[in-house]
Amino acid sequence: MKVFNTLSGQKEEFIAQDEETSGNVCGVVPYPEVKMYVCGINPYADSHIGHALSYITFDVVRRYLEFRGYKVKHVENVTDVEDNIIATANRLGIPLRELTEKYTVRYFEDMDALNILRPHIIPRATEEIPKIIEVTKVLIDKGYAYPSRGDVYFRVTKDPDYGKLSKRNLESMVAGIRIELGEGKEHPMDFVLWKASKPGEPSWDSPWGPGRPGWHIECTAMSLKYLGETIDIHGGGQDLVFPHHENEIAQSESFTGKKPFVRYWLHNGLLRLGENKMSKSLGNLITIREALAKHSADALRIFVLSSYYRVPLTFTEEALEAAEKGADRLRQVAQLKPHGEKTTGQIDIPGYHSKFVAAMDDDFGTAQALATLFDLARDINRLNDEGCDVTQPKLTLTELTGVLGLTLKPREEPPLESAPFIELLVSTRQELRKAKQFQLADGIRNKLTELGIGIEDTPSGTVWKAKR
Repeated sequence: MKVFNTLSGQKEEFIAQDEETSGNVCGVVPYPEVKMYVCGINPYADSHIGHALSYITFDVVRRYLEFRGYKVKHVENVTDVEDNIIATANRLGIPLRELTEKYTVRYFEDMDALNILRPHIIPRATEEIPKIIEVTKVLIDKGYAYPSRGDVYFRVTKDPDYGKLSKRNLESMVAGIRIELGEGKEHPMDFVLWKASKPGEPSWDSPWGPGRPGWHIECTAMSLKYLGETIDIHGGGQDLVFPHHENEIAQSESFTGKKPFVRYWLHNGLLRLGENKMSKSLGNLITIREALAKHSADALRIFVLSSYYRVPLTFTEEALEAAEKGADRLRQVAQLKPHGEKTTGQIDIPGYHSKFVAAMDDDFGTAQALATLFDLARDINRLNDEGCDVTQPKLTLTELTGVLGLTLKPREEPPLESAPFIELLVSTRQELRKAKQFQLADGIRNKLTELGIGIEDTPSGTVWKAKR
């Protein structure tokens, strides 16, 4: 199995640390462990489909590793204190914990709805302050960090490897950057490990005065605490390569005496709307909940997995509709009731299995793996029509689609209690059309479409149907 390692810039054979230290390979020693850390959310608003892309990607990485015989220990943090969270809580006039708890719960509800496996450990930054302070103190003692006016900064000039993940050097980083007045940095690229408290901000006691952790240090502290000094896989979006993951490496390897922090760095491409990436700062978000109101979880997963995970993915409604049709084709086959008595020798089940594994072994080639499954579904349909027993190939299809996290459950109709309100809106639209209030009528239709309700005007009247 090969994976693309951002650090080396090339595909490498995947060998877990547990395999290497034991001198064995997967399949010889049962269930070698893979330590995987994935950067989590900042919970101050609902998660969007850009988040869905990243977490679907690493959900499939975990599922496939487990399929290949590994035991994955999966850690994903929650950054529950940072500038945007503080600003949002202050603007709403609510405690920070109330805000972060609300959106952390909603995030995991979204992940459950997408059939994303929950991490084994979900540490929160505010609950890891002692470990963060411990790591910061060691970095100061070793000369890699220094206190300044209540803050603590990492000294980048002390680390000769700084920039190795993003392939940058300090000279190019400094170009165009200046130290803001009042900052106590020694070098423009020094980054904060501990922030002195300001009025209106939460704070914790520390040897350098009351304050709170910087963004980067929490991941170092959590990975050290829960996974040890060297982990197998660190995942996240490509927008985290610099500065976040670069700074994680600097902190972690300086703390451990230059022991490798991560063996394989995996980064997914970003989701785009037109020419722009999807982000809270740009305000061009489609939340996961909005997407799931119109499309199934399987459709969202197929949309993401139909592309190579490392390249940017452009969101369009047309692409999601096509993914939904693909999900429908797989569902239809999964729900077939085998009735034939002939043998299944005409389907090369081991061949399909091997093609699927070959695709996924090549840096999680989900697009090729999906194509293999659609070919298998087509053959199952054909043989079922010919009266063949398709029980075994259906089991293979179910097993392999499960590796990609697809449930192939029938699409749900809207709840029964919603039907009268939909009927009322459809009736109101008809009356508006009769009154030639076409703009208002179209507005109702558009809103119903956004909610996943299709409207069709027929000679015998208007009918509606859930698209989900």
